[in-house]
Amino acid sequence: MSANPLQICDTILRDAHQSLLATRMSTGAMLPIAEKLDQVGYWSVEMWGGATFDSAMRFLKENPWERIRVLRERMPNTRFQMLLRGQNILGYRHYPDDLVEKFVEHACKNGIDVFRIFDALNDPRNMAWAIECVKKYGGHVQGSISYTLSPVHDNDVFVKLAQELKGMGADSICVKDMAALCTPYVAYDLVSRLKSEVGLPVQYHTHNTAGYAMAAVTKAAEAGADVVDAAISSISGATAQPPTESIVATFQGTERDTGLDLALLTEIAAYFKSIRSDHLPKFETGLKTADVRVLMYQVPGGMLSNLVNQLRQQGAADRYEEVLAEVPRVREDLGYPPLVTPTSQIVGTQAVMNVISGARYRLIPQEVKDYCRGLYGRPPAEINPEVMKMALGDQEPITGRPADLLEPGFEKAKEEIGSLAENEEDVLSYALFPGPAKEYLQMRADGLTTPISEPRVFPVEAPAAASGPAKTAVAPQRLVRRQPSYSLWKASTRMRGGR
Repeated sequence: MSANPLQICDTILRDAHQSLLATRMSTGAMLPIAEKLDQVGYWSVEMWGGATFDSAMRFLKENPWERIRVLRERMPNTRFQMLLRGQNILGYRHYPDDLVEKFVEHACKNGIDVFRIFDALNDPRNMAWAIECVKKYGGHVQGSISYTLSPVHDNDVFVKLAQELKGMGADSICVKDMAALCTPYVAYDLVSRLKSEVGLPVQYHTHNTAGYAMAAVTKAAEAGADVVDAAISSISGATAQPPTESIVATFQGTERDTGLDLALLTEIAAYFKSIRSDHLPKFETGLKTADVRVLMYQVPGGMLSNLVNQLRQQGAADRYEEVLAEVPRVREDLGYPPLVTPTSQIVGTQAVMNVISGARYRLIPQEVKDYCRGLYGRPPAEINPEVMKMALGDQEPITGRPADLLEPGFEKAKEEIGSLAENEEDVLSYALFPGPAKEYLQMRADGLTTPISEPRVFPVEAPAAASGPAKTAVAPQRLVRRQPSYSLWKASTRMRGGR
């Protein structure tokens, strides 16, 4: 074993299928292979957060909280990592402080260890409370840089942000290159500077949209990155992360040898290949090859995946190239926000409206108006004054922390959802996503949901009211369950170190 192994975070249970398969992998599809994943020796597995929470209820008719619990039973030895959108939690707007704290508390209790906390605008004010809450409940805070390119973004800006995050209590720093914009030698420079000028462990995250992810990961590792993100090969590449097996093979016999077993990884890859080809083909994006135009459009993998599906649903798939070309123009108008949830949706929606309506800013959605008013935070640069005028009229933008304007939300949500909520987790689900959560909770009350404690390998559609519980496509496979040793592991393992 190398004295300085490169650690791996595998995104197969979250970002990989969010980027390539519209976040449609069910918990049941994960369960049969979970014990194998637990044997690998990853630094962590990213398995929650991002779009998974919403998609679980909206499309899969699952309880997203239950996913943590059933996977934890089968993966007692692996750190669980999630993506947390700071004050946005997992939604597309800011939530009050009491909801942020309640959410973090329950996520920690259920088994989330590492919280990758980011803000779409890199506004530290929108990350501060989430960081404080994760520290309070014993989680590992990974302060994240939403990497982007613009006239107002460079490595000096990102190092300064990382230093500020360290001062706020971050345990590690993530370079979150969600749109595959960080080229290999820039990655080397940025990671080198983070290691020398900030002094915290560095995790490097990118996508292969532009085709140079393996080179960027290699240079980041050479610069001293402690952990890199990867995805099992059968659901990797394109708009997702580079293949885990390729990274493991690249560093075999070097001072950064990962020590991971390629034979075991190959077995896991074969399983996910069958899941992808047999059960999830209709959610493929169709984006199979590298596209260096991402350096112009800056559209992240998850946004591309969902943008394709949205245009298909509107019968406007032929306008895809026009929308892509409009995205950077809207982004410039809005002060060069990094394109990551929710700003990717805000910019993307406005770009679609500009193209479909035939006139730029003829239609301005409420989210864009809220953004211009400052309700998402401080834009990196000045917003185009003409767009500000069209969006706000004579209304003045705010200058403070957006969440300071919000009233507490938990008790109000609890009262609204009433008896459909069986516990605080249900209340939180409703507070974050009222429509999908209420529909799911009503289905559960009516006995129309299928338990996820046994393997299922396909996304479940909502059954008709008279059809009874949804049927599984295969007979449930019972797995041998080991006694969880997770609590002992967590008590004895320092989160900053490797395994």
